[in-house]
Amino acid sequence: MDFKDKVVVITGGGGGIGKAAARRFLDEGASVVLSGTRQAVLERARDELGGGDRVEIVAGRITTRDQAQALIERAVERFGGVDVLVNSTGIFRIVPFLEQTEEHLEEALGSILYPTYWVSQAAAQAMRERGGGAIVSVGSMWAMDAIATTPTSAYSAAQAGRHMLTKNLALELAPENIRINTVALAFVETPAYERFLSHEEALEVLDSVDGFHPLGRRGQPSDVVDAIAFLAGDGARWITGTTLPVDGGVLAGRSPALQAEAAAA
Repeated sequence: MDFKDKVVVITGGGGGIGKAAARRFLDEGASVVLSGTRQAVLERARDELGGGDRVEIVAGRITTRDQAQALIERAVERFGGVDVLVNSTGIFRIVPFLEQTEEHLEEALGSILYPTYWVSQAAAQAMRERGGGAIVSVGSMWAMDAIATTPTSAYSAAQAGRHMLTKNLALELAPENIRINTVALAFVETPAYERFLSHEEALEVLDSVDGFHPLGRRGQPSDVVDAIAFLAGDGARWITGTTLPVDGGVLAGRSPALQAEAAAA
């Protein structure tokens, strides 16, 4: 797989999956623009990646059309265009439905659906100038199946919107040679859990869910990046509008041990 001279924009680029994806694309010869809400996190990611002048960072929330267009304009000015967009933003927060507030819903929409919608639109306009491109969104099994032990109605609703954009945009943008696909994740070990848990608590939770996955372990960012790179590359040139579970087999069915544990909870 070769992304030499390609330009890749990654929203949520300072996080576990976004940063791992950036490393993969850089290794394959691409230039990368990392977007995120926290300047310090993006700066650390840039330093860790060591991509030199092939890495640009753009900090700030993206919940409006103008903000998204500014991000893509920065990519075009810096590197000449956009070939790949990875939508990797999102805050996973477990809150029972009857306790959800307007702030919880806005957090989910603002961190998942709004940036996906507007950045995809701006990126597609730039990709059209290049004769095509690929958009890969990082979705979730929680958008496809409800898990009783992890009530995440706001997150799930926002991710479901991300999933449905995949189908709608795939049809609308096919004449422009722009492909849209999504990967649906189960539990993946990233720093995201430490937004609402301590480091030790996050590891304890992740250790406890290994058996939830039929393949016997939680995911790692590298597991996800392989799928993202495939869907973004020429090997998937006849694939669009799909959602690929990258979930250790969870969506194929529940393991008996976890079913019993969930029933007892």
